[in-house]
Amino acid sequence: MKHIDVKEIFNNPFYIGKTVTVCGWVRTSRDSKNISFLEINDGTTFKHLQIVIEKEKVSDFDRAMKLGASVKVCGVCVESEKNGVEVNANSIEVLGDCPQDYPLQKKRHTLEFLRTMPHLRVRTNTFNAVFRVRSVLAAAIHEYLQSKGFVYVNTPIITGSDAEGAGEVFRVTTHDFETPYKTREEYYENDFFGKKAGLSVSGQLEGEVAAMAFGRIYTFGPSFRAENSNTPRHLAEFWHIEPEVAFAELPDIIEIAENMIKAIISRVLERCPDEIAFFEKHFEEGLEAKLRSIVSNDFAIVEYTEAIELLKKADRQFNYPCDWGCDLQTEHERYITEEIFKKPVFVINYPKDIKAFYMKQNPDGKTVAATDLLVPGVGEIIGCSEREADLDKLLEAMNARNMKIEDYKDYIDLRKFGSVPHSGFGLGFERILMYVTGISNIRDVTLYPRTVGSIR
Repeated sequence: MKHIDVKEIFNNPFYIGKTVTVCGWVRTSRDSKNISFLEINDGTTFKHLQIVIEKEKVSDFDRAMKLGASVKVCGVCVESEKNGVEVNANSIEVLGDCPQDYPLQKKRHTLEFLRTMPHLRVRTNTFNAVFRVRSVLAAAIHEYLQSKGFVYVNTPIITGSDAEGAGEVFRVTTHDFETPYKTREEYYENDFFGKKAGLSVSGQLEGEVAAMAFGRIYTFGPSFRAENSNTPRHLAEFWHIEPEVAFAELPDIIEIAENMIKAIISRVLERCPDEIAFFEKHFEEGLEAKLRSIVSNDFAIVEYTEAIELLKKADRQFNYPCDWGCDLQTEHERYITEEIFKKPVFVINYPKDIKAFYMKQNPDGKTVAATDLLVPGVGEIIGCSEREADLDKLLEAMNARNMKIEDYKDYIDLRKFGSVPHSGFGLGFERILMYVTGISNIRDVTLYPRTVGSIR
């Protein structure tokens, strides 16, 4: 049907004094003796458009006063001191009625309550803002990497590789619940692909293949990890940005990662001022200042060994030990970023025994050229490393982990035929979105969260 987007009404002064037709869902309604007010939103902007109803002029508008109803309004667009613009209604048509048991009657609901209705929570101010920022953030990532000459590639979602060490794998099969097969080998041989297959936990290994041809590539798609991690930072299905860069050592990829984070946050600040102001008011005081500080200041870099020493000297008791050789836990990561450096931190050169087989071994024989980017309030958002380009060292690391070398033939060939120093990182999209919005639970920055024991 012919109508004008609410965003256009707010942004284009051409419509002032003109008769316009707008559509949307009723977000609030107020009634008085002679005049009633509606606020509607059509999804094109974070702002709600106020509709002024003179009861003598407009008849049969009672159904339009129900929260959640969808309406079509024809009226005159006028300036408003409070709202910028509003529409004086000449007529209102109810497109979709909404009964009194519409669950979003109150202005404020807890995020936990809203998780019980993912199909409706997107109509609230919070999720209107979250998914608008999510869209801008995704576009900013593509824009930045494309502007730097990266080639966008799509790696397989169904894969025979488990990207060793990246997480537990969801199995892909066509077999029924009961099968006639007596052994694991027979089971997989008779499955669709003739071998074990799963949902991808990472596109990195295939991304390295593309980087060896195009120099700079990135993937941006879903990853799946079947980990029994019921925490505010973990999902079974999440989105992942994974750049891979040929002829790049660890300092090079750290520079790329930092510049990208600054660029995409800058773009959100530019394009989503209303949303950021909303998050600052309701979720994280000082959010805008924090984000502007990120854009204008250098990130810290600290050796893993030094980070452990700083944790040991901390005047607090941690729930998990922090001896050299341990993997940093969220409480450690947040202490480093929030208490010591008070800004994002790259922790570099981790012990090789707690990192993946493909990471470049440092000359000390104990550590690998790896880094995690830790940010205040969230912890790790980027895992990064220089990849092992030496075939003998790669095979040594794989054998030490009792890996099946034959399953990685293509990956090994990259080290045989024109190997080069190369590096890459994985950025958890939902985690950077948490950081930018101040939302503290990852379930609240994705449309339909997939977690342990929960799918809808």
